[in-house]
Amino acid sequence: QVQLVESGGGSVQAGGSLRLSCTAFGPSSYFNSRYCMAWFRQAPGKEREGVAYIYVPTDYTYYGDSVLGRFTISQDNAGNTVYLQMNSLKPEDTAIYYCARGRGFIATMRPADFDYWGQGTQVTVSS
Repeated sequence: QVQLVESGGGSVQAGGSLRLSCTAFGPSSYFNSRYCMAWFRQAPGKEREGVAYIYVPTDYTYYGDSVLGRFTISQDNAGNTVYLQMNSLKPEDTAIYYCARGRGFIATMRPADFDYWGQGTQVTVSS
């Protein structure tokens, strides 16, 4: 069974920074397979939105337009923790942030393409 655990959420003023972490726990077969990780967010009354993506075997990344240039996704050398560095935060970044895992390379961040999800961590940005 694969489990994703997020941490690092909190409250910050506009212009500030936060770093989210997502650690994966599971069988060795999970870590030996080719997979991708992504961060999504969901604000009240809105659809879940893809924020940042990383293809684990190659470090290939891409980002949603709303966070491009402000957020950075990365992974640790062990390959079991993914980070989201969020800079120049805006009130519109306020949401619950989720990490998710998908099999193989996924061209777009559609939530339906990701098979494991964390429980979410709240990020609140005040003006």
